[in-house]
Amino acid sequence: MVFPSWLQRVIQARLDEVSAQIEHDPELNRVRGETDEAFEALLASKDVEQTPEYAEWESRYIVTKGIENERLYMQGLRDGIQLTVSLLGQSMFEETNAKADQSINANP
Repeated sequence: MVFPSWLQRVIQARLDEVSAQIEHDPELNRVRGETDEAFEALLASKDVEQTPEYAEWESRYIVTKGIENERLYMQGLRDGIQLTVSLLGQSMFEETNAKADQSINANP
């Protein structure tokens, strides 16, 4: 299914908006700060991959990315449901109006 270009622009704009909201989320900023601290500690060591600092950084990085992805997914799911409900509501409204017009035209 190919979406019209105007719909693609609307979807991209919404994705940009949600990404910006997530970028400035206080909880996520706290987690990112912890991840950055763990990375700095990692860089201070000699054999990076064999240190507990690396394991700590890697763990925090995975958690950070997981939170970001979860929030993007949940917002996308909410937006998709809202769009579906709106489209179905519009479709049902048009269908009801068409049936009403038919019954009016059938009974002159």
